[in-house]
Amino acid sequence: MSFSIQEIAANAVQARVRIRHHIYQTPLIPARQIGHDNDAKVLFKAENFQFTGSFKVRGALSKLSSPTAQTRLITASSGNHGIGAAFASAVLSKELTVVLPKTVLQAKLEKIKSFNVEVILHGTETGQAEQHAQQLAASGSYTYISPYNDAEIIAGQATIGLEILEQLDEIDNVFISMGGGGLLSGIGSVLKTLRPQTKVYGISATNSKALAASIAAGHVIETYHLPTLAEAVAGGIDEDTITLALASSVLDHIIECDEAEILKAVKALATQENIIAEGSAALALAGFNKVANKLTGQTSVIILCGGNVEHDFISRVVCSD
Repeated sequence: MSFSIQEIAANAVQARVRIRHHIYQTPLIPARQIGHDNDAKVLFKAENFQFTGSFKVRGALSKLSSPTAQTRLITASSGNHGIGAAFASAVLSKELTVVLPKTVLQAKLEKIKSFNVEVILHGTETGQAEQHAQQLAASGSYTYISPYNDAEIIAGQATIGLEILEQLDEIDNVFISMGGGGLLSGIGSVLKTLRPQTKVYGISATNSKALAASIAAGHVIETYHLPTLAEAVAGGIDEDTITLALASSVLDHIIECDEAEILKAVKALATQENIIAEGSAALALAGFNKVANKLTGQTSVIILCGGNVEHDFISRVVCSD
Protein backbone atom coordinates (compact mmCIF):
# COMPACT_ATOMS: atom_id res chain seq x y z
CA MET A 1 0.00 0.00 0.00
CA SER A 2 1.30 3.46 -0.88
CA PHE A 3 0.53 6.82 0.68
CA SER A 4 0.83 10.34 -0.67
CA ILE A 5 2.60 13.08 1.24
CA GLN A 6 -0.74 14.87 1.53
CA GLU A 7 -2.27 11.80 3.22
CA ILE A 8 0.64 11.61 5.66
CA ALA A 9 0.28 15.32 6.47
CA ALA A 10 -3.45 14.91 7.09
CA ASN A 11 -2.82 11.83 9.25
CA ALA A 12 -0.29 13.85 11.26
CA VAL A 13 -3.01 16.28 12.32
CA GLN A 14 -5.09 13.34 13.59
CA ALA A 15 -2.11 11.69 15.27
CA ARG A 16 -1.29 14.89 17.09
CA VAL A 17 -4.70 14.90 18.74
CA ARG A 18 -4.14 11.34 19.99
CA ILE A 19 -0.60 11.80 21.32
CA ARG A 20 -0.35 15.42 22.43
CA HIS A 21 -1.07 14.71 26.12
CA HIS A 22 1.71 12.10 26.28
CA ILE A 23 4.56 14.01 24.62
CA TYR A 24 6.56 17.17 25.12
CA GLN A 25 6.36 19.86 22.43
CA THR A 26 10.08 20.23 22.08
CA PRO A 27 11.73 23.65 21.76
CA LEU A 28 13.24 25.14 18.62
CA ILE A 29 16.54 26.47 19.97
CA PRO A 30 18.58 29.12 18.13
CA ALA A 31 22.24 28.11 17.78
CA ARG A 32 24.70 30.04 19.94
CA GLN A 33 27.67 29.60 17.58
CA ILE A 34 27.00 27.07 14.83
CA GLY A 35 26.30 28.74 11.49
CA HIS A 36 27.44 32.20 12.58
CA ASP A 37 30.73 31.99 10.64
CA ASN A 38 28.70 31.52 7.47
CA ASP A 39 26.06 34.13 8.33
CA ALA A 40 23.50 31.33 8.42
CA LYS A 41 20.66 31.22 10.95
CA VAL A 42 20.51 27.77 12.58
CA LEU A 43 17.90 26.39 14.93
CA PHE A 44 17.81 22.98 16.60
CA LYS A 45 14.54 21.06 16.94
CA ALA A 46 15.46 19.43 20.23
CA GLU A 47 13.85 15.99 20.21
CA ASN A 48 16.78 14.95 22.40
CA PHE A 49 14.77 16.68 25.15
CA GLN A 50 11.70 14.52 24.50
CA PHE A 51 10.41 12.53 27.51
CA THR A 52 12.00 9.31 26.23
CA GLY A 53 15.11 11.02 24.87
CA SER A 54 14.15 10.78 21.20
CA PHE A 55 11.43 11.51 18.63
CA LYS A 56 10.51 7.84 18.35
CA VAL A 57 7.88 8.07 21.09
CA ARG A 58 5.69 10.13 18.75
CA GLY A 59 5.35 7.37 16.19
CA ALA A 60 5.00 4.68 18.83
CA LEU A 61 2.16 6.54 20.57
CA SER A 62 0.48 7.24 17.24
CA LYS A 63 0.53 3.55 16.34
CA LEU A 64 -0.34 2.09 19.72
CA SER A 65 -3.25 4.52 20.17
CA SER A 66 -4.74 3.56 16.78
CA PRO A 67 -7.51 0.98 16.27
CA THR A 68 -5.06 -1.34 14.47
CA ALA A 69 -3.05 -2.02 17.66
CA GLN A 70 -5.40 -4.15 19.73
CA THR A 71 -3.63 -7.51 20.09
CA ARG A 72 -0.31 -8.70 21.52
CA LEU A 73 2.32 -6.54 19.81
CA ILE A 74 5.93 -7.07 18.80
CA THR A 75 8.41 -4.58 17.40
CA ALA A 76 12.13 -4.28 16.67
CA SER A 77 14.55 -1.45 17.30
CA SER A 78 18.13 -0.31 17.61
CA GLY A 79 17.01 1.24 20.90
CA ASN A 80 15.14 4.53 20.60
CA HIS A 81 12.01 3.14 18.96
CA GLY A 82 12.05 0.38 21.57
CA ILE A 83 12.13 2.99 24.34
CA GLY A 84 9.28 4.93 22.72
CA ALA A 85 7.19 1.81 22.12
CA ALA A 86 7.78 0.56 25.65
CA PHE A 87 6.74 3.94 27.06
CA ALA A 88 3.64 3.94 24.84
CA SER A 89 2.72 0.41 25.91
CA ALA A 90 2.93 1.47 29.55
CA VAL A 91 0.76 4.59 29.27
CA LEU A 92 -1.75 2.88 26.95
CA SER A 93 -1.78 -0.49 28.78
CA LYS A 94 -0.69 -2.58 25.78
CA GLU A 95 1.21 -5.88 25.87
CA LEU A 96 4.51 -5.53 23.99
CA THR A 97 7.64 -7.48 23.07
CA VAL A 98 10.72 -5.61 21.81
CA VAL A 99 13.41 -7.33 19.72
CA LEU A 100 16.82 -5.63 19.85
CA PRO A 101 20.22 -6.41 18.32
CA LYS A 102 22.78 -7.77 20.74
CA THR A 103 24.82 -4.62 20.09
CA VAL A 104 22.16 -2.31 21.59
CA LEU A 105 23.62 0.35 23.87
CA GLN A 106 23.32 -0.69 27.51
CA ALA A 107 21.69 2.60 28.49
CA LYS A 108 18.94 2.09 25.92
CA LEU A 109 18.44 -1.56 26.91
CA GLU A 110 18.04 -0.63 30.57
CA LYS A 111 15.53 2.09 29.75
CA ILE A 112 13.42 -0.31 27.68
CA LYS A 113 13.45 -2.92 30.44
CA SER A 114 12.35 -0.28 32.96
CA PHE A 115 8.89 -0.30 31.34
CA ASN A 116 8.46 -4.02 32.10
CA VAL A 117 8.12 -5.20 28.52
CA GLU A 118 9.44 -8.50 27.20
CA VAL A 119 12.86 -8.08 25.55
CA ILE A 120 14.49 -10.43 23.03
CA LEU A 121 18.10 -9.92 21.87
CA HIS A 122 18.79 -11.16 18.35
CA GLY A 123 21.36 -10.42 15.64
CA THR A 124 24.11 -7.85 15.42
CA GLU A 125 22.25 -5.03 13.64
CA THR A 126 18.72 -3.67 13.54
CA GLY A 127 17.76 -5.26 10.23
CA GLN A 128 18.35 -8.72 11.70
CA ALA A 129 16.29 -7.85 14.77
CA GLU A 130 13.46 -6.67 12.50
CA GLN A 131 13.52 -9.88 10.48
CA HIS A 132 13.35 -11.96 13.68
CA ALA A 133 10.41 -9.95 15.00
CA GLN A 134 8.62 -10.37 11.66
CA GLN A 135 9.20 -14.13 11.78
CA LEU A 136 7.76 -14.33 15.29
CA ALA A 137 4.74 -12.31 14.18
CA ALA A 138 4.22 -14.62 11.20
CA SER A 139 3.64 -17.48 13.66
CA GLY A 140 0.40 -15.79 14.65
CA SER A 141 1.36 -15.03 18.23
CA TYR A 142 1.96 -11.31 17.69
CA THR A 143 1.02 -8.31 15.57
CA TYR A 144 4.19 -6.76 14.16
CA ILE A 145 4.84 -3.01 14.39
CA SER A 146 7.55 -1.66 12.10
CA PRO A 147 9.68 1.17 13.50
CA TYR A 148 9.34 3.05 10.18
CA ASN A 149 7.33 1.09 7.56
CA ASP A 150 3.90 2.07 8.85
CA ALA A 151 1.74 5.07 7.95
CA GLU A 152 0.63 5.62 11.56
CA ILE A 153 4.23 5.53 12.80
CA ILE A 154 5.20 8.05 10.13
CA ALA A 155 2.22 10.28 10.98
CA GLY A 156 3.42 10.42 14.58
CA GLN A 157 6.90 11.49 13.50
CA ALA A 158 5.28 14.04 11.16
CA THR A 159 3.88 15.93 14.15
CA ILE A 160 7.38 17.39 14.51
CA GLY A 161 6.83 19.15 11.20
CA LEU A 162 3.56 20.64 12.42
CA GLU A 163 5.30 22.00 15.51
CA ILE A 164 8.14 23.52 13.50
CA LEU A 165 5.72 25.42 11.27
CA GLU A 166 4.00 26.82 14.36
CA GLN A 167 7.31 27.80 15.95
CA LEU A 168 9.00 29.37 12.93
CA ASP A 169 7.58 31.78 10.35
CA GLU A 170 10.21 31.17 7.69
CA ILE A 171 12.30 28.08 7.04
CA ASP A 172 14.59 27.63 4.07
CA ASN A 173 16.12 24.25 4.87
CA VAL A 174 15.66 21.30 7.18
CA PHE A 175 18.33 18.69 7.89
CA ILE A 176 17.12 15.21 8.89
CA SER A 177 19.09 12.06 9.67
CA MET A 178 18.15 9.07 7.51
CA GLY A 179 17.57 5.62 8.98
CA GLY A 180 14.51 3.65 7.92
CA GLY A 181 13.01 6.88 6.66
CA GLY A 182 10.08 7.38 9.03
CA LEU A 183 11.30 10.69 10.41
CA LEU A 184 12.35 11.98 7.00
CA SER A 185 9.09 10.89 5.36
CA GLY A 186 6.95 12.36 8.13
CA ILE A 187 8.55 15.77 8.50
CA GLY A 188 9.14 16.01 4.75
CA SER A 189 5.50 15.24 3.96
CA VAL A 190 4.27 18.03 6.23
CA LEU A 191 6.76 20.58 4.94
CA LYS A 192 6.29 19.77 1.26
CA THR A 193 2.50 19.88 1.69
CA LEU A 194 2.29 23.09 3.73
CA ARG A 195 5.62 24.86 2.95
CA PRO A 196 6.78 23.36 -0.36
CA GLN A 197 9.59 25.88 -0.92
CA THR A 198 11.51 24.47 2.05
CA LYS A 199 14.48 22.36 0.99
CA VAL A 200 14.69 18.95 2.65
CA TYR A 201 18.16 17.47 3.23
CA GLY A 202 18.45 13.79 4.14
CA ILE A 203 21.70 12.94 5.92
CA SER A 204 23.03 9.39 5.73
CA ALA A 205 25.87 7.72 7.60
CA THR A 206 28.42 6.33 5.14
CA ASN A 207 28.82 3.21 7.27
CA SER A 208 25.13 2.27 7.06
CA LYS A 209 23.20 3.83 4.21
CA ALA A 210 20.46 1.43 3.14
CA LEU A 211 17.84 4.08 2.42
CA ALA A 212 20.19 6.48 0.63
CA ALA A 213 21.51 3.68 -1.58
CA SER A 214 18.00 2.43 -2.28
CA ILE A 215 16.80 5.90 -3.29
CA ALA A 216 19.74 6.18 -5.68
CA ALA A 217 18.93 2.76 -7.16
CA GLY A 218 15.18 3.38 -7.36
CA HIS A 219 14.41 0.21 -5.39
CA VAL A 220 15.37 -1.41 -2.09
CA ILE A 221 18.88 -2.87 -2.17
CA GLU A 222 21.08 -4.61 0.36
CA THR A 223 24.10 -2.73 1.69
CA TYR A 224 26.96 -3.53 4.03
CA HIS A 225 26.54 -2.19 7.55
CA LEU A 226 29.65 -1.17 9.46
CA PRO A 227 29.70 0.15 13.04
CA THR A 228 28.69 3.79 13.27
CA LEU A 229 28.35 6.47 15.93
CA ALA A 230 24.91 7.03 14.41
CA GLU A 231 23.80 3.56 15.52
CA ALA A 232 20.19 4.66 15.91
CA VAL A 233 19.88 5.06 12.11
CA ALA A 234 21.86 1.94 11.19
CA GLY A 235 20.53 -1.23 9.59
CA GLY A 236 18.58 -2.41 6.57
CA ILE A 237 15.05 -1.59 5.41
CA ASP A 238 12.03 -3.68 4.42
CA GLU A 239 11.72 -4.62 0.76
CA ASP A 240 8.19 -3.20 0.70
CA THR A 241 8.86 -0.10 2.80
CA ILE A 242 6.54 2.81 2.08
CA THR A 243 9.31 5.19 3.14
CA LEU A 244 11.24 4.66 -0.10
CA ALA A 245 8.59 6.39 -2.23
CA LEU A 246 7.77 8.98 0.42
CA ALA A 247 11.39 9.92 1.08
CA SER A 248 12.15 10.06 -2.63
CA SER A 249 9.27 12.47 -3.17
CA VAL A 250 10.20 14.91 -0.38
CA LEU A 251 13.99 14.95 -0.65
CA ASP A 252 15.83 17.76 -2.35
CA HIS A 253 19.35 16.65 -1.39
CA ILE A 254 21.11 13.63 0.14
CA ILE A 255 24.40 14.09 1.99
CA GLU A 256 26.64 11.30 3.27
CA CYS A 257 28.82 11.77 6.34
CA ASP A 258 31.66 9.61 7.63
CA GLU A 259 32.51 8.78 11.22
CA ALA A 260 35.00 11.63 11.65
CA GLU A 261 32.37 14.14 10.52
CA ILE A 262 29.77 12.69 12.90
CA LEU A 263 32.24 12.74 15.80
CA LYS A 264 33.13 16.36 15.07
CA ALA A 265 29.43 17.28 15.11
CA VAL A 266 28.81 15.52 18.46
CA LYS A 267 31.73 17.48 19.91
CA ALA A 268 30.51 20.78 18.43
CA LEU A 269 27.06 20.34 19.94
CA ALA A 270 28.56 19.66 23.37
CA THR A 271 31.27 22.33 23.39
CA GLN A 272 29.68 25.12 21.33
CA GLU A 273 25.98 24.68 22.11
CA ASN A 274 25.98 22.89 25.49
CA ILE A 275 23.74 20.23 23.94
CA ILE A 276 24.09 16.51 24.65
CA ALA A 277 23.08 14.53 21.57
CA GLU A 278 23.70 11.03 20.27
CA GLY A 279 25.49 10.29 17.03
CA SER A 280 22.30 9.92 15.01
CA ALA A 281 21.32 13.48 15.96
CA ALA A 282 24.78 14.88 15.31
CA LEU A 283 24.63 13.26 11.88
CA ALA A 284 22.11 15.92 10.81
CA LEU A 285 24.49 18.66 11.95
CA ALA A 286 27.37 16.96 10.14
CA GLY A 287 25.34 17.19 6.95
CA PHE A 288 24.65 20.87 7.52
CA ASN A 289 28.35 21.51 8.09
CA LYS A 290 29.18 20.15 4.64
CA VAL A 291 26.97 22.72 2.87
CA ALA A 292 26.93 25.60 5.37
CA ASN A 293 29.00 27.82 3.10
CA LYS A 294 26.19 27.68 0.52
CA LEU A 295 23.47 28.74 2.96
CA THR A 296 24.50 32.31 3.75
CA GLY A 297 21.52 34.38 4.85
CA GLN A 298 19.23 31.35 5.03
CA THR A 299 17.34 29.81 7.95
CA SER A 300 18.01 26.14 8.58
CA VAL A 301 16.46 23.76 11.11
CA ILE A 302 18.53 20.79 12.25
CA ILE A 303 16.53 17.91 13.74
CA LEU A 304 18.28 16.59 16.85
CA CYS A 305 16.51 13.25 16.82
CA GLY A 306 17.83 11.81 20.07
CA GLY A 307 20.01 12.19 23.13
CA ASN A 308 20.19 8.70 24.63
CA VAL A 309 23.94 8.23 25.09
CA GLU A 310 26.17 6.17 27.33
CA HIS A 311 27.28 8.08 30.42
CA ASP A 312 30.92 8.38 29.42
CA PHE A 313 30.36 8.90 25.69
CA ILE A 314 30.27 12.71 25.69
CA SER A 315 33.26 13.02 28.01
CA ARG A 316 35.32 10.83 25.66
CA VAL A 317 34.22 12.88 22.66
CA VAL A 318 34.94 16.23 24.29
CA CYS A 319 38.40 15.08 25.34
CA SER A 320 39.24 13.63 21.91
CA ASP A 321 41.64 15.37 19.54
